[in-house]
Amino acid sequence: MIELSPLVWVLVLGITAGAAAIQGTVGIGYGLVAVPILALIDPRLSPVPQLLTVVPLTVAMAWNERHALDFGGVWWLLGGRLPGAALGLALLAVATQRTLDLFIGLTVLLAVVLLVSGLRVTPNPVTQFGAGVASGTTSLVASIGGPPTALLYAGQEAPTVRSTLSAVFTIGVLLSIAVRAFSNNIASSDVMVAAVMLPAVLFGWAVSRRYKDRFSSHGVRLGVFAVSGLAAVGLVIRALA
Repeated sequence: MIELSPLVWVLVLGITAGAAAIQGTVGIGYGLVAVPILALIDPRLSPVPQLLTVVPLTVAMAWNERHALDFGGVWWLLGGRLPGAALGLALLAVATQRTLDLFIGLTVLLAVVLLVSGLRVTPNPVTQFGAGVASGTTSLVASIGGPPTALLYAGQEAPTVRSTLSAVFTIGVLLSIAVRAFSNNIASSDVMVAAVMLPAVLFGWAVSRRYKDRFSSHGVRLGVFAVSGLAAVGLVIRALA
């Protein structure tokens, strides 16, 4: 188990719960917020624990709003996740910790820029498959698979965004976990950290269920972009130092 002071663990669990609550509110944000911030605290706290703990969150979100699910889009997105996971595994095989920090930081910064820009991508089989490839790659390497998919659904109703992204994340993350496990890229410490984080994830989701209609999704998203962007800059600086 990673040795951290009790105060640091409280901070880690608070960040985890907050990131889960954000994802439960707007459909993305768990990895985008938690991964870069926790990587700054201790590289061993991310990205694998987030990959392991996001599944219960996405399953619950997809099930609760299954009536709004875009089934057609899900299949094309998932079709792209498989080659994306293969590409991610190839990158992981040659990456050092500094390279991973740089990849995560740049991935988050690019995601923030694209999402803030207001870019609209028309959902169709080609763009959905392409988003699936990008999502599969970044999910396997950095546990951040949401932004490529979120771009496609930026103009959709909130329940459709949350349910569709959650369905894709659930199956896609299980694929990423299987690929990492098969290639021995999940350590026992990752599993133990994930077990400690899981109650915080469930707590954050419960909070989002109760209060998600009381907050402006636009305001929450801007906060996500600001926090994750600053953390990503810190990661890039550390990687290049």
